[in-house]
Amino acid sequence: MDQKYLTPEGLRKLKEELKYLKEDKRKEIADRLEKCIAFGDLTENTEYHETKEEQGFMEGRILELEELINNAIIMPGDVTKSVAQVGSTILVSDGAQKEKFKIVGSEEANPIECKISADSPLGKAFVNQPKGTTVLVETPQGRVRYKILRIE
Repeated sequence: MDQKYLTPEGLRKLKEELKYLKEDKRKEIADRLEKCIAFGDLTENTEYHETKEEQGFMEGRILELEELINNAIIMPGDVTKSVAQVGSTILVSDGAQKEKFKIVGSEEANPIECKISADSPLGKAFVNQPKGTTVLVETPQGRVRYKILRIE
């Protein structure tokens, strides 16, 4: 498994998801399976087979979460402000507009919330760069220059 980075907030969310899957979702699926089994012949019981498939996906996600939580590198909450890193919030400008991004691990990335993965092209360009640096990033719209204005 390659190195995965998480912020303390990301770790908390993954632990909450794991707890939900283990305590609530497992019981819900077990109850549904019990009802399906009560109908008798399972060979043609579509709901039973769909529920078993859902159970398999859920158990896979539980294993994935446990491995991630146990092996991830948790970035400290008090990140340095001298260079951009996982956990940093940065203000950048492309010359036309300013944007604020939070650099996070790949498990936490969410473009809608302006959380970019440190493994993404944009994240890789910013990580370990100090304030004032201009980086060139290859995007779907072409090459874009970003200047790091502030690191929080």
